[in-house]
Amino acid sequence: MDSSQDMAAEYGERNGCSTTKKRIQFNPDILIIMENNNSKWMALLVILTAPLLYVIDIFIINMAIPGIKKGVHATDGEVQLVIAGYLLGSASFLITGGRAGDYLGRKKVFFWGMFFFTLTSCLCGLSQTALELNITRFFQGLSSSFMVPQSIAFIQVLFTNPSERAKAIGWYGITLSIAAIIGQILGGYLVDTHFFIEGWRLIFFINLPVGILALWAIHRYLKETPRDTRQRFDYTGALMLTTGLVCLIYPLTKGREMGWPLWSMGLMLLSLFIFAYFLRNQQMKVRLHKGSLIDTALFKIREFNIGLLAVLFHFMMHTAFLLMSAIYLQNGLGFSALDCGIAFILHAVLFMISSMLASRLIVRFGKWVLQAGLLIILISFLLQIWLFQPSVSPFCVTLLIGIYGLGNGLVLPFLLNIALNSVPVKFAGVAAGVFSTFQQTASALGITILGGVFYYVVSQHATSPNYLKAFNTGLAVSIICLGIVGIMLWMLPPTMEPKAVLQPEGI
Repeated sequence: MDSSQDMAAEYGERNGCSTTKKRIQFNPDILIIMENNNSKWMALLVILTAPLLYVIDIFIINMAIPGIKKGVHATDGEVQLVIAGYLLGSASFLITGGRAGDYLGRKKVFFWGMFFFTLTSCLCGLSQTALELNITRFFQGLSSSFMVPQSIAFIQVLFTNPSERAKAIGWYGITLSIAAIIGQILGGYLVDTHFFIEGWRLIFFINLPVGILALWAIHRYLKETPRDTRQRFDYTGALMLTTGLVCLIYPLTKGREMGWPLWSMGLMLLSLFIFAYFLRNQQMKVRLHKGSLIDTALFKIREFNIGLLAVLFHFMMHTAFLLMSAIYLQNGLGFSALDCGIAFILHAVLFMISSMLASRLIVRFGKWVLQAGLLIILISFLLQIWLFQPSVSPFCVTLLIGIYGLGNGLVLPFLLNIALNSVPVKFAGVAAGVFSTFQQTASALGITILGGVFYYVVSQHATSPNYLKAFNTGLAVSIICLGIVGIMLWMLPPTMEPKAVLQPEGI
């Protein structure tokens, strides 16, 4: 036999097939197909490191806030910026990062995005002051905006078969849920770890070994994609968007702490002018075909605008709740960082279960599935206001936070889909980019605005901070946000047939 036939015979013997009586004709191309199929799933394992690290670094920070505040002698506003700055850096360049992969090659952009994410993570861990930490944290988020979009793009490129692509996207969603659980538990464990450096610094240094391994795997297992040099970068648009967001978010945190000085009011007013000019600039670039950051024609679609408002208030509420509850459990109820992380495990598990259930129900019942989720969240918040007293048991805390996750799983993954239902197919990619950017911005605003309300109430009792009152006030404002989301969903069409499946950035 020749070599290919020998290989076929060996394969047959391993699987109980006789090859002695009949000569097997074996096509060597089958081996190539099998090898390519295996390499696709190995490549998927590699590209999933981007969303894994990105989401871990969202959740891991909440468990470490008290330790970070003490470690770098930060104020409440500076601690808020540690979270908001990361989201802000990601939101500002998310669309640009996606287009960079088309223009320069996805493997190259993915590699360097991972490299700088790992580098800035280490710089975060080395920070000695709150200012240093906030700057490096912003650039950590910025680097994520170049690596995360490539993971989604690679799935589209590698998995052309619809069933395989659905499976790959499913693993992408599972990765996000796993990352949330890992972030919460790992954050609590590392903060409580007494090593040769402070525990809170380890939450950043943990990215170093993972990042190095990912860089090697990217070089080894990913192949470069064709470049599309027709793509144009809207650098000025990205810069204007970033400047406007900074002028809005920074004074919302520092201005509140300093009693709203004139400069803070001026910066917020300036942000409104920047956003107005940004929209006019984008309209002009669309009209002249100069490669805009966003396509302003999207904002002529009523359902799309309603969906944006629903995303705004829901993600404001969601990220603020994660921050407020982590602070209250540790500073108000005396939980250790590890116990605090464990209290969120049921939340993540029930989120996964309800989101899988909702994916089947939403085609039949449409927006009413999301409305039911909002009702469950409302019940959870009301019970927390009633029961989260200093004498509350850890079991009750875990259960009520779990109920929140149950309701949120019916809402968060599908807000994007239900609004995109009315978006024409030709706008699907651009609309997804705008939604992702808006989602990150909304999360940053939630930390600064709703988180600001929480910290404002805390600051009113400087000698003996009343975390219970602050938490209840924050939940009251969150309930208002829930009501607005409910009104927005009521204004949308009652049923839907999803045209695209978008996975959430985090849970």
